[in-house]
Amino acid sequence: MDSRVETDASGRKTVVDACMEPCAIERGMRILGGKWTASVIYHLKDGPVRFNDLARMLGGASKKMIDQRLKELEARELVVRKVLSDRPIAVTYELTGLGFSTLKILEELRSWTEKYEL
Repeated sequence: MDSRVETDASGRKTVVDACMEPCAIERGMRILGGKWTASVIYHLKDGPVRFNDLARMLGGASKKMIDQRLKELEARELVVRKVLSDRPIAVTYELTGLGFSTLKILEELRSWTEKYEL
């Protein structure tokens, strides 16, 4: 985080703590902060999950949204997609080592939310 002094129209000066783009927090939030992203990661924690099973686990998420999140996570190498069969198509998704490393962050967030009843 960098600090800088800004002057408003009346000449008043204020110190601003600016997260210089893209700071580490912003980059992390871009990865984990997307709608349903953390939930997808959480549901993959116990091993490979087939797409339709994941959709059932997530309940309120559309299949289009789940597919989009899985593609994003796969592109960031947090999730790996494995094809089990071509006809009928059957695939599973599972966390990579990098994906598993996010679980500690998500667990701390869960604990913080429960502790402060947020």
